[in-house]
Amino acid sequence: MKEFTKGIYAQNPVFKQALGLCPVLAVSNSVNNGLGMGLAATFVLLCSNTLISLIRRSVPNRIRIPVYIVVIASFVTLVDLSMAGFFPALHKSLGIFVPLIVVNCIILGRAEAYAGKQNVGRSIIDGLGMGVGFTLALVLLGAIREILGNGSFMGIPVMGPGFEPVLIFILPPGAFLTIGFVMGLFNWVEARKKGA
Repeated sequence: MKEFTKGIYAQNPVFKQALGLCPVLAVSNSVNNGLGMGLAATFVLLCSNTLISLIRRSVPNRIRIPVYIVVIASFVTLVDLSMAGFFPALHKSLGIFVPLIVVNCIILGRAEAYAGKQNVGRSIIDGLGMGVGFTLALVLLGAIREILGNGSFMGIPVMGPGFEPVLIFILPPGAFLTIGFVMGLFNWVEARKKGA
């Protein structure tokens, strides 16, 4: 359980390690986009961690990174084509950031630092935990930005007719503001825990 939950809070790839921020900042303007990107990355993390853990002993050390990238790229291609076929609106909304999962440092980092050294069971749990943590981070940022910048949650109006949206939150600068405040909150909570 500890292996799974570390990705949700203690080693959250976004809020604690500040990894993979390019897609986080780019697609977190709505809950739907955040959820879509998070689930896509989770699938790739889970599958690539599993396969890399299975083949880790048979891959020569000098070519392990290219092999890992080919494995990751294969799963990203599967996700990209599936999303284009079954969820075309989401695929269009996420744009180039779905294929760019291949170079997402969270996925390659977990392959190199964890799946390449651990057994399959632990690698699956790690991939799932990191993926859930990444997805939760995207959904949280997407919810804040969508509610404040659009007055809606998952496209459903929630703020009432008198609400004046703060448009900066659905624009790129709003992503920086939102992640800055959320990371600041996480750091404040950590400081309080250590001081108590």
